[in-house]
Amino acid sequence: MKTSYHPFFLTLTVAAFCGGLALSPLPVAAATPAPVQQTAHSLDSFKPQIAAAETYLNTLKTAKARFLLTAADGTQQIGTFYLNRPGKLRFEYDPPLKDFIVADGLLIYFYDSQLGEQSNAPIGQTMADFLLRKDIRLGGDVAVERVTRGGNLLQITVVQKTDPGAGSLTLGFTENPLELKKWRIVDAQGQTVEVELFQMQTGMKLDSKLFVYHAPKGPKTYND
Repeated sequence: MKTSYHPFFLTLTVAAFCGGLALSPLPVAAATPAPVQQTAHSLDSFKPQIAAAETYLNTLKTAKARFLLTAADGTQQIGTFYLNRPGKLRFEYDPPLKDFIVADGLLIYFYDSQLGEQSNAPIGQTMADFLLRKDIRLGGDVAVERVTRGGNLLQITVVQKTDPGAGSLTLGFTENPLELKKWRIVDAQGQTVEVELFQMQTGMKLDSKLFVYHAPKGPKTYND
């Protein structure tokens, strides 16, 4: 028997949504605009911005930020995000939730404090793999599907080249200065989860213990 996944953990996997932990409802975020279809010619006009975003992501080695997560059902939660590339990240939800997500370089874990259980999956089988790679490319096994400007953000949407219908990842950046502010994942069924980042700090040394899964007392464990 497997535990059901938390909505955010599901956004990091290539699997379909199958339910998850209920979060306290807050106001629903504004609906995502309909996708803008772009031709290869129109994408060419954004080549400098795409290249700059790729360079920025590759120089983003360590980071700490506050996050606001909006799940597919409109519920929201806040917490603190840590990044240590390649391979490592951590999401800690603010109290009273004791949930957390941690990637240790090999596996990504989600601990559900309500169930007292953890789920895990290899990073390479999740959408977290894109942001955690040593070398991030907005090309190769992913393709830039569209680039838009609006709401003071440059937004770049990528899909898997081999299966573009499996879902998409949209990265949102401010441009002056260039900084990652949000990402949005849309699954094959059209369900959307978005993470917004605030108070971003970069370039600091982070405690290695942040990126190790320490099992709370007596959890049940289910592997993906």
